[in-house]
Amino acid sequence: MTAETAPLPDLKPPSSTIGPIGWLRRNLFNSIPNTILTLLALWFLWQIVPALYDWLFVRSTVEAADSRVCRDAGGLCIAFLMEKHRLILFGLYPFEQHWRPLAAMCLFLALILATCNRRFWKPWLWLCWAMGLPAVGVLMWGGVLGLRYVGTEQWGGLPLTVFLAAFGMVFAFPLSILLALGRRSKMPAIQALCIGYIELIRGVPLISVLFMASVMFPLFLPTGVSIDKLLRTQVAFILFAAAYLAEVVRGGLQAIPRGQYEAADSLGLGYWQKTGLIVLPQALKLVIPPLVNVFIGIFKDTSLVVIIGLFDLMNAAKQALIDPNWRGLAVDVYVAVSVVYFVFCYGMSKYSQALEADFNKSHR
Repeated sequence: MTAETAPLPDLKPPSSTIGPIGWLRRNLFNSIPNTILTLLALWFLWQIVPALYDWLFVRSTVEAADSRVCRDAGGLCIAFLMEKHRLILFGLYPFEQHWRPLAAMCLFLALILATCNRRFWKPWLWLCWAMGLPAVGVLMWGGVLGLRYVGTEQWGGLPLTVFLAAFGMVFAFPLSILLALGRRSKMPAIQALCIGYIELIRGVPLISVLFMASVMFPLFLPTGVSIDKLLRTQVAFILFAAAYLAEVVRGGLQAIPRGQYEAADSLGLGYWQKTGLIVLPQALKLVIPPLVNVFIGIFKDTSLVVIIGLFDLMNAAKQALIDPNWRGLAVDVYVAVSVVYFVFCYGMSKYSQALEADFNKSHR
């Protein structure tokens, strides 16, 4: 091979297209609008981050006898959060028994995290749930094994928020599937009932549903018959969430090509076989983002139980501000509560993204 016909050596790509500079050019400065937005974001961070760092770390107060010291310092009052954190987290639950809701919540969250991991989808997971849920109930209620009985009227804080949201999601999801299927049913009576229920529930605010469950429903019960307020609240959450989830599921069902239905019919599958094995799995995979969006909304809407006198995380935080020694620290407590909400909501969002990416492998 002569020098004239020898291949030229490979040249390195321009330095402006690789490495950090290349990433910046591709993602942040690839057009005039993106460049303007990037510069505005950098200016916003320049204004906010130093002040936030100063408030959180430089001027924060770790030791203080009252709110006056914290206000004079002008930073985050860590002393207030340290003194009131048990009230914020556990509400009106007896102070000396706070280890019980903490243990119950940790056990419950551990079961949820194990269920979210597909590697743990084994037969023994059902056994864990069968043993774990009664253990959570024993820890929260007590009355056995030498534990003091604590009624649901004393439950509050983060455990109440987690339980209301989790059970609301779990029981509302299958009900929403039935409602979505019923709305698309060819039987007029079932279709009319499902449409009427969905439109009625979606046409009123959650506060109205909670008010009906807490105040109006007991008026229709026979004399001497009462249903626990927490149970009524939980049912209200389930019924409300099911109506919104049903519309999301219906959207997924409508997105399935008609060919899928015809293919299932050609195989001789019945309605429930066609729905459970072919149509519904594809529909749910398509609507994972809006489903999780509704779940996050349900978790945040638990703060509305204050209207019926339940001390969830937000209401328990407000109660911490009643102490006259710690008045004027609303920003501090709301920042702490917002961090808790963010952790749970962000976790659900990231899990949904991972689940969506996992289910979409066949399309890539």
